[in-house]
Amino acid sequence: MFKKKIYLAVLLVLSFLKIEAFAQEAPPLEVLQLNLKETLEFALENNPDSKNAKLEVMVSQTTIKEETAAGLPQINGNVGINYNPLVQVVFLPNEPPFGDPSIPSDVIPARFGVSYSGNAGVTLSQMIFDGSFFVGLRAAKTYKALTEYDKIKVENDVIENVKKAYYGVLVNAERIKLSQSNLSRIDSLLEETKAMNEAGFTEKIEVSRIQVQRNNTFSQLKQSMTAYDISKQLLKIQLGLPKNYDVVITETLAELNPEEDLAALQAMEVEHRVEMDQLNTNMELTQLDLRYNTSQYMPTLDFNASYTRSGAGDSFNTLFQSRNWFSSSMLGVTMNIPIFDGLSKSARIQRNRLQLQQLENQRFYLDQNIALEVYQAKQNLANDLEVLAVQKESMELAKEVYDISKIKYNEGVGSNLEVVEADAALIESEINYLGALYDGLISKVDLEKALGILKDGLGQ
Repeated sequence: MFKKKIYLAVLLVLSFLKIEAFAQEAPPLEVLQLNLKETLEFALENNPDSKNAKLEVMVSQTTIKEETAAGLPQINGNVGINYNPLVQVVFLPNEPPFGDPSIPSDVIPARFGVSYSGNAGVTLSQMIFDGSFFVGLRAAKTYKALTEYDKIKVENDVIENVKKAYYGVLVNAERIKLSQSNLSRIDSLLEETKAMNEAGFTEKIEVSRIQVQRNNTFSQLKQSMTAYDISKQLLKIQLGLPKNYDVVITETLAELNPEEDLAALQAMEVEHRVEMDQLNTNMELTQLDLRYNTSQYMPTLDFNASYTRSGAGDSFNTLFQSRNWFSSSMLGVTMNIPIFDGLSKSARIQRNRLQLQQLENQRFYLDQNIALEVYQAKQNLANDLEVLAVQKESMELAKEVYDISKIKYNEGVGSNLEVVEADAALIESEINYLGALYDGLISKVDLEKALGILKDGLGQ
């Protein structure tokens, strides 16, 4: 038993030393001080989704080069050496004029070939006419345009998520300030009540009542601090920040929401949505696919050329003698005429036409859906602003009620219960106000998204 206690003690000491060493080796946090505009610009450069969208645009550029290469000359070289351990034997009839009377057999074995042979050559092919080439090249360029719109869509999603996370950090920071202020206020009231209880002017139950309220306020402070840490971690993830970085926001909520900007936002109408560009580009790609499949009925014409040097020898040394090598060349034109493919092209063309009808239906639905999104976002923002104004008024009234209750209690004409209830009402009104403020900020982002103006002001 004694040895076991010693073993546990050693483990505790080693664990403490490891923790201390880790703390000493951990790199210090690098702090980024950012406002909203800087935060969004940083996210567009470092968010993984944004990075991948930019890489996809670069991939589409290589697709254009690949399609262009199909119309350029194709040149290939070849070099080969062959060794025949057993040369092929061909049997000839043993008859005049090639017969040999000295051979009793009715056939004569003849070896056709040598032990070693080699060749070296170059081939060239050039497309003269292929109706699908220019369609494919146009499709590759259209695909690049689609990746550009996809990049804009991804960036809009990044901006939306970053803004919501950014506002979450600001609101939770404000909650911490209010909770600290509430805790300081209730602590002062608790100290005053304890002093009055010790002097015999109040009962112990009044101290206990305020202590309960103080514990509840302290719990709310801890919850606000936890929510703040979580919201900051979420913001760091959206920004694509490494773990050894921290973010400090240099703006306040009041600076981000001037009333004239909100009024102008509600008066705007949607002008452009990247989702419609994506859909239109997909329709263009489908139309090009239809043209490509239709062009497969047309013949193709190619020019071919080759130049070859061939040699042979019955031994490896004689293989490379120049007198044993001979040249050959070829020039030709090949026309490939499609005749019957089992109706596969016809099926692809029919599929393309059906896909175009689907995209037409999607475009109609998207147009209606965008209008509905704008309407809902405007209504939600208007309702949230009304609720925010009511909650702000309620918070001011609750503060006024608390101040009056506190004055009455200090002058001995009010009860301790009134002060505690007024304090609880004030805290509840503050929580409701911050909740309404956050809802209003989210509705503002949703309206900016519906109007297609999330990237306005970023210089993108």
